[in-house]
Amino acid sequence: MAGVLRAERVWVETFTGLRVDQFGRLLKAVRERGGEGCGWGRPWRLPLAERVLLVAVYYRTNLTMRQLAPLFGVSPATVCRVIQRLGPLLAIEPARASQDAAERLWIVDGTLIPVRDRTVGASSRNYRFSANVQVIVDAETRLVVATARPVPGNTADAKAWRDSGLAAHCGGVTVIGDGAYINTGLVVPHRKRPGRPLLKGEEEDNAQHRKVRARVEHTFSRMKNYKILRDCRQRGDGLHHAVQAVARMHNLALAA
Repeated sequence: MAGVLRAERVWVETFTGLRVDQFGRLLKAVRERGGEGCGWGRPWRLPLAERVLLVAVYYRTNLTMRQLAPLFGVSPATVCRVIQRLGPLLAIEPARASQDAAERLWIVDGTLIPVRDRTVGASSRNYRFSANVQVIVDAETRLVVATARPVPGNTADAKAWRDSGLAAHCGGVTVIGDGAYINTGLVVPHRKRPGRPLLKGEEEDNAQHRKVRARVEHTFSRMKNYKILRDCRQRGDGLHHAVQAVARMHNLALAA
């Protein structure tokens, strides 16, 4: 059975949100990470470009395996194997603080992603069974710097940050967060005290803080155009791989 979707301009740009040249960079990264295969066993029915397209389409549309199978002319089992094999290879590479770290400004925040796997998520404040994913974004470029492994959605952002290990990527960089990150070493807004209103300068600082921190919310909005982050059916490390792959494709889409 012949499939409908091929690694051609019209399908790539329609279903992945990437231009052809951006998709080419994603394909190159997967190939360099060993995406062509291990060199033994039965060869893949689809060429590498179409397998990468399949994974990108899955993350973008959140179609089921049975829905994707006829689009690519393969079986649902093959779709599942392709996603499990290539999903981790699309992962973003966490950025490290550079020589101009003191001049950089990063923003950290957590986002709740609905999940089906009860071992990954928990009932949380969005009234759904969700996982909390911590993400660092560059305030100037709006590129995703790094993402953490998901934790249950009822985990406080401060605890999720401390346990994430993301602080190791932030040496020398100024990192800001919202009021949930108090006592974590991050730059947070001034807090009102009982009987002590904020000073004018503190209110102005908070207003500027909110203006800058809004950029991470804009990034989350763009990332959730990939519908896998609206209702993830993957189990185990599936959500972690999906978040990292979406972060990489988000960065590619912002590239010139």
